[in-house]
Amino acid sequence: MSSGSASTASFEKTWERVGDSKTQIVPQLVLVWSMDEPTRLGESLSLNGPCFIGRGLELHDDPAPRAFPERVRPGSRLHTGPIANARISRQHILLTPLSNERIEVKNVGKAPMSINGVITVEGVLVEGDVLEVQNAALWLVRFVEREWSTSSYPSDFGFAQHDAFELVGESPAAWALRGALAFAASTERHVLLLGESGTGKELATRALHGLSARRSRPLVSRNAATLPEGLIDAELFGNVKNYPNPGMADRPGLIGEADGSTLFLDEVGELPEKSQVHLLRVLDRDGEYQRLGETRVRHSQFRLVAATNRPVTALKHDFLARFTHRIEVPSFDERREDVPLILEAMLRSVAAKSPDLASRFFAVRHGVRAEPRVSPALIARLMRHRFHHHGRELDRLMWLAVQTATADFLGLTPALEAELGAPIPPPVSVDISRLDAASLTRAMEAAGQSPTEAARQLGLKNRYVLLRLLKKHGISSGTEGTS
Repeated sequence: MSSGSASTASFEKTWERVGDSKTQIVPQLVLVWSMDEPTRLGESLSLNGPCFIGRGLELHDDPAPRAFPERVRPGSRLHTGPIANARISRQHILLTPLSNERIEVKNVGKAPMSINGVITVEGVLVEGDVLEVQNAALWLVRFVEREWSTSSYPSDFGFAQHDAFELVGESPAAWALRGALAFAASTERHVLLLGESGTGKELATRALHGLSARRSRPLVSRNAATLPEGLIDAELFGNVKNYPNPGMADRPGLIGEADGSTLFLDEVGELPEKSQVHLLRVLDRDGEYQRLGETRVRHSQFRLVAATNRPVTALKHDFLARFTHRIEVPSFDERREDVPLILEAMLRSVAAKSPDLASRFFAVRHGVRAEPRVSPALIARLMRHRFHHHGRELDRLMWLAVQTATADFLGLTPALEAELGAPIPPPVSVDISRLDAASLTRAMEAAGQSPTEAARQLGLKNRYVLLRLLKKHGISSGTEGTS
């Protein structure tokens, strides 16, 4: 080798540097309720070291740099000015990150401070804790990646408001979902949506269709569980007149109706294996199929978006293989900070149809309907509730709050307390260094390849911790929308 040869280090490739980089986790306090500043829900305080919460601009005797609220989205951080809540002291709470999992907190302000409803002067915060300045503000503790993945999803809608497809949320999980939907929409490939019941898979489908080149054609939707037994093929592929049963009309079938558009099959896990096999050919790129009773070969340029709350192992492997994109719709546990925003969107929808409820539960400013009146006790309790049916469950809880309210606000009534049950316990710290490739693989298999369920069984904070571990050990998660 000549003396002028480059060193080995000079041949380092960009992807090698990216692959070796470590994800930096930043503690955040996300505002989930505010008495004086209700329009700032979803804004966060990032803790890059010891910092201070207080009203207004910095004071010369602040014990640490002051934390200012931000509106964070992929690729952008908008500073929204100092806290203006009159119920928060000029110097109120000192925060000191101890690690990627714990924050030391100390109250030096006038109003009492509580952690998960327990009044204290000092303590330690972990993921999912609720920090409250009494009758002033509530923050949810989160530990998030410093930089989010970029997203081509349209962001031209108001912060904390619903987007053009009625999706609500400003959490990293909500934006990861939006990014995955935008990417899948830019292709022509079939999509499988995974997630628990009520997480919003139908809304995700509408967003995916609306972002795609197929949006000018109507979305065709059907719940696979409602297809009549014995007539599933006729419903899917269509049939000629009087076939397979006398008196049946000629019809194109769902696949024919969706030619050039999107076919949404909800609860696809309920489709019999025989029917899954019958779909294999039409799901290939040329979309070849035949109507029942017809010898003519047809082609449908449709895209199938299927959804299931069952493990992917419940589907036939060759049917599953036809879905290039597999996107997991996050549970409320993974985007808990979005729950107050979703609740407000639900209440606004109700208010638009019921003037009586609107006049009772919504504040009015300058003659215009403002935000709904919701007690901090109710929000704090929802932050520590284990949701099983997510959006549907929150809708039911909202109506119970409306039904049992005794004043002009929605509060934590005895009926709601009974319905909510005991709050989820504080998370247990898990030594992730002890989780090797074999234990991670076993956990994924036991959870039916669901990162959400596997993370829960392993005692991890959320599935994003698990996904980083899977990536580190070179194990496929089998889903998208998880960055």
